[in-house]
Amino acid sequence: MEQPATTELHSRRRAAVALIYITVVLDMLGFGIVIPVLPHLVEQLAGGGIANAAWWVGVFGTVFAIVQFAFSPVQGALSDRFGRRPVILVSNAGLSLNFVLLALAPTLWLLLIARVLLGMTAASFTTANAYIADITPKEKRAAAYGILGSAFGVGFIIGPGVGGFLGHYDLRLPFWVAAALAACNFLYGLFVLPESLPKERRTPRFEMHAAHPLGSLALLRRYPLVLGLAVVMFLVYLAHYVLQTTFVLYADYRYGWGTQAVGYVLMLMGACDGLAQAFLTRRLAPVLGERRLMLGGMLCGVGAFLVMGLSNSGAVFLLGIPLMALWGLSQPPIQSIMTHEVDPTEQGRLQGAISSLASFAGIFGPFLFAQVFSLSISPSSPYHLPGLAFVLAAVLLAVGALIASRITRHTQDLAKADAAPTHAELAAAALVPPTVSTTEPSEHSP
Repeated sequence: MEQPATTELHSRRRAAVALIYITVVLDMLGFGIVIPVLPHLVEQLAGGGIANAAWWVGVFGTVFAIVQFAFSPVQGALSDRFGRRPVILVSNAGLSLNFVLLALAPTLWLLLIARVLLGMTAASFTTANAYIADITPKEKRAAAYGILGSAFGVGFIIGPGVGGFLGHYDLRLPFWVAAALAACNFLYGLFVLPESLPKERRTPRFEMHAAHPLGSLALLRRYPLVLGLAVVMFLVYLAHYVLQTTFVLYADYRYGWGTQAVGYVLMLMGACDGLAQAFLTRRLAPVLGERRLMLGGMLCGVGAFLVMGLSNSGAVFLLGIPLMALWGLSQPPIQSIMTHEVDPTEQGRLQGAISSLASFAGIFGPFLFAQVFSLSISPSSPYHLPGLAFVLAAVLLAVGALIASRITRHTQDLAKADAAPTHAELAAAALVPPTVSTTEPSEHSP
């Protein structure tokens, strides 16, 4: 039978997970709303048709990733030094202002500058992952990351559908709504979200050599298994950019799906992903173990991209969505295994390094997939293969699965039963603001 102190600690942990979950949901709503309309806004400002728009979308994605590559480690190191809460607050305030700039930008170049500023402030995902590492025991992190991952799905259930609906009337309107959501998230964090990292667990000073991208990635070299999984994460992130970069234009070109249809399909993707992350990770991790769950999810991703890239009809394309959702199950165990290896005082820098990997992949991914898609539909191309970019993504994931299988063959699974709260528990816990740490009560007042 659990002691009262243990029960209270579990309740506080669940409440803290619920609060950071809400933070990520609000962020993903903001980003999800603009996904269906940004490529069409770029197309409108750039001119020259879909092929030219695909080129510019690739440029936008690459520039955004370069900025994130430079700033994500800084944000991670700052959160290790000053705590997670202030970094999340500054991030959300910056996001709100930058969505306003995106809404107002009258030219393609000003739109690009606004996108750069957005990349500098988009920090809450990195810090949210470190937040989870702060409050969750090692054996429960895979399930907790699965719960957090479902927040991305929830954001995509609502966001793209709303964005597609609003964008049907005005391509600028979704950006205003995204700005309002980011402002609400700032207020929520200001008045509700507690600090997760007590002062005695923070780094004594901010070290710039650990905050720049190469210094952050150097942290990975100290942990061989983490370094190997970092390569896998890089390939996973790289493959994912095929969706962010080409899906909207690909669906329009191949299946004739407009802004609304794309928004609804993205809603379906988000719904499937959210359900898989919320209900399958915590159930399958104790049964299969983190390693098998990781590998099985990656193989599902390979299948999903092949179905999407080779399908000649929209109906067949939709069959790849459940497989895509199962691919999402691979990322929580990868992240969980990595956190097992790293010292608690370096969790923020680890998450900053992981975000840098995503951004580093983004330096190449958008341009790579945009160019492959543009060339595959160009009248001058000797072959007409519109789905070639998706097939390339499947190959990258297959290589990642082989690497992951090899480097983790001796890894001990730590996932256990009763690993994370259910959604019902999250909803109940969210009603009570928690005290994450018992050592510094003053830190947790809003």
